Amino acid sequence: MTHYRAIWISDVHLGTTGCQANYLLDFLKHNEADTYYLVGDIIDGWRLKKSFYWPQTHNDVVQKLLRKARKGASVYFIPGNHDESARQYIGTSFGEIQVVEEIIHTTKDGKKLWVTHGDLFDGVMQYAKWLAYVGDTLYSLILYMNRYFNLIRIKMGLQYWSLSQYLKHQVKNAVSYIADFEHIMAREARMRNCDGVVCGHIHKAEIREIDGLIYCNDGDWVESLSALVETTEGELKLVFWNTILGDPSPSIANIEEFHMEVAINKSREEALA
Repeated sequence: MTHYRAIWISDVHLGTTGCQANYLLDFLKHNEADTYYLVGDIIDGWRLKKSFYWPQTHNDVVQKLLRKARKGASVYFIPGNHDESARQYIGTSFGEIQVVEEIIHTTKDGKKLWVTHGDLFDGVMQYAKWLAYVGDTLYSLILYMNRYFNLIRIKMGLQYWSLSQYLKHQVKNAVSYIADFEHIMAREARMRNCDGVVCGHIHKAEIREIDGLIYCNDGDWVESLSALVETTEGELKLVFWNTILGDPSPSIANIEEFHMEVAINKSREEALA
């Protein structure tokens, strides 16, 4: 078990077939922290509105986080665009998990990091939300294909690899969008008199310096399978969890669970048609 001062997790997208909940559960099993930040899009309300998908592993992630809060860790949830309905509960708590709009984290060496999901500073989300919905549908299709691709890789004993992440980083407009987003977030952190920012939203794990500020993106649990951590020494670093430690059988068991859930969802859709 590795202990950290803080762990940041975002873009888990519970409620979707693209969510790699078994990898996240394994990460939470082998890592603990004094403070956890759930930086938005933990539950995918957009997808759940279209079709219900909630396997046991997704419920296990929620229970694991609740258990960490009950055992004394500070856990903060900052809603994102996919779980924006939770913003009506800002200022309240669920099972000792505090719902906040944004928060400032102070590192061991005294640096102030502004923590926010990031969608509120995304021009597409603010001015062309319909385009975001269209993009989400196409993205979900790629993730569906990627899921089957990785089931084969797991059986072959290979690590998780993201087709969607690879394609996104090959598209010039997507690369430009990511760069613009990173600079906007750094600028907003400066306006808040912070030394840096921690965000999610764009599914690209990153730690870099932008105009003298620290820009951190904790990545996601759909593509990069990553979290941002602050070590007990005060170092910020990214942890990529693309291999389940120990016995890989939980991943194989999840294959059968996945096929069962797909069959159940298909039956539901046919019944409603």
